[in-house]
Amino acid sequence: MILAAGFGERMRPLTLSTPKPLLPVDGTPLIVRHLRRLAAGGVSDVVINVCWLKEAFRPVLGDGSEFGLRLRYVDEGDAPLEVAGGIRNALEHFGEAPFCVVNGDVYCDYPLPVAAPAPGRLGHLVLVPNPAQHPRGDFALECGEVRLDGARRYTYAGIASFQPTLFASLPAGRAALKPLLVGALRAGRLTGELHEGEWSDVGTPERLEALSRAVAAARLREAYNTAAMAPPGKLIYE
Repeated sequence: MILAAGFGERMRPLTLSTPKPLLPVDGTPLIVRHLRRLAAGGVSDVVINVCWLKEAFRPVLGDGSEFGLRLRYVDEGDAPLEVAGGIRNALEHFGEAPFCVVNGDVYCDYPLPVAAPAPGRLGHLVLVPNPAQHPRGDFALECGEVRLDGARRYTYAGIASFQPTLFASLPAGRAALKPLLVGALRAGRLTGELHEGEWSDVGTPERLEALSRAVAAARLREAYNTAAMAPPGKLIYE
């Protein structure tokens, strides 16, 4: 499931006309990057929840066949249901199977999809080192177990896998994700891992512009090195 229903208020004025997951990084919308990685990882079916500017998604993504996927859109109505509420609203599409969840408005090179939670666990979170704008992080990680506090805290990447039972008891409507995660970790049923590769929450127009420049520069360096037939692992220039 790709979460794509939010208003994207911090990204205004860009999101007044374009939903945040459709904003481009080096010419490619954020959500398209997710879809390509999911398809490359063997995923065949993707649910996308939509709300703000919902009519903008189908013209860009279609039915998913361009990516080798089957897309299903879940309309949340006039107001987003928040993360847990949005997942609860889409549970019928997953049956009893665990599923991967990705925030549609993050940029990350994590190899999707996230592996299913281990037996007896309700979820598995991908955490990242804390960015400058979120220095206190969200959770600690000790021997693969997610904790509220610890020697070092990390930021939830907006990427995870969950068992449907985590959300099944929620009533329909708006609901935040963190209370469910806190309950699961207190019961010892939430694992996690640290991803130290590329990640950005793309939270402001300025960060989006900086990220796009960095990705474009990396793409050009890779193209230059390939053309120059550089030995593997050796860059022509930094």
